[in-house]
Amino acid sequence: MTKNAVTGFQTHHQRFDAILGSSPTLELLAEHQAYPFAHEAGVFIAETNSLFITSNRLDGPDGQRKVHITRVDLTTYPVTYEEIDTDVPMANGGVNYGKDILFCGQGSMTQPGGLYRMSATPPYKSELLVGDFHGRPFNSVNDVVVHSDRSIWFTDPIYGFEQKFRPSPRLPSQVYRWSPREGTIRAMADGFGRPNGICFSPDEKTVYVTDTDREHGDGTINDQRASTIYAFDVSVYHGEPFLTNRRLFAFADSGIPDGIKCDLNGNVYSGCGDGINVWSPGGVLLGRILIYGGVANFCFGRNGEIFALNEHRIYRVQLGGEVKGALLGL
Repeated sequence: MTKNAVTGFQTHHQRFDAILGSSPTLELLAEHQAYPFAHEAGVFIAETNSLFITSNRLDGPDGQRKVHITRVDLTTYPVTYEEIDTDVPMANGGVNYGKDILFCGQGSMTQPGGLYRMSATPPYKSELLVGDFHGRPFNSVNDVVVHSDRSIWFTDPIYGFEQKFRPSPRLPSQVYRWSPREGTIRAMADGFGRPNGICFSPDEKTVYVTDTDREHGDGTINDQRASTIYAFDVSVYHGEPFLTNRRLFAFADSGIPDGIKCDLNGNVYSGCGDGINVWSPGGVLLGRILIYGGVANFCFGRNGEIFALNEHRIYRVQLGGEVKGALLGL
């Protein structure tokens, strides 16, 4: 294990050098001390060179929990940002959805959790797409990814109940697949403590799911609980996809592996307690992008660019220009 000349990057395997490129950088892009505005989502909109993020939970003036969605304008220097007024309840993870954004609404005591589509342009109109599993309400939908067949895969842990803004859970903590085209919804994987981040490998033959059971929503931490990334094969039976061959892909030694993404070479990136950790497709820890305080989520921009969400701060990471995120391929 060696440290690179550039502070903030740590190499565990020589293959990480190709990812870093010749001159990697780590730049503080924006800071907001009033509240933790940069917690989750991280949705890069290439057409407008903007970034949409969600805050950590806040206590509103009426005593109710809330989350802000913020649009960051990357065309200005320094960058500017604005809070978005939407109806998405307790927004968390998000992903590009055509010209729109798909947000995970965790829900509240009075509003359903589920998948919400929001326009990426003013007035940022939003609508609930799916909010229950055959009549049983979701717990607090956390993160989401879209398959090339347009099916939507998402995780549903019980953090909302533990953090006292959702009713008692009526479903196990599971991974789901919703097909708007077919009008079907299926439970795809169970057996998690707290399923959290989710992504596909570039060829969509593998699904990665993070289990953040080490940290419960009430603040308790237990090092003997899962802080783990699981990999599943996507197998087809009778014309339908199933998640098979569940295996432990990686264990995060610092904090929990939260948001998760792949690059086009199949390397796996996850936001952890010390920043962003990077593994090879074979589960070998290649290196770390060290950010004090850790990273809950992040997204790729263009040509090796990563936007890392660090609660009160957003960092821009520049890796080698050949690195491209699998989600957008930019």
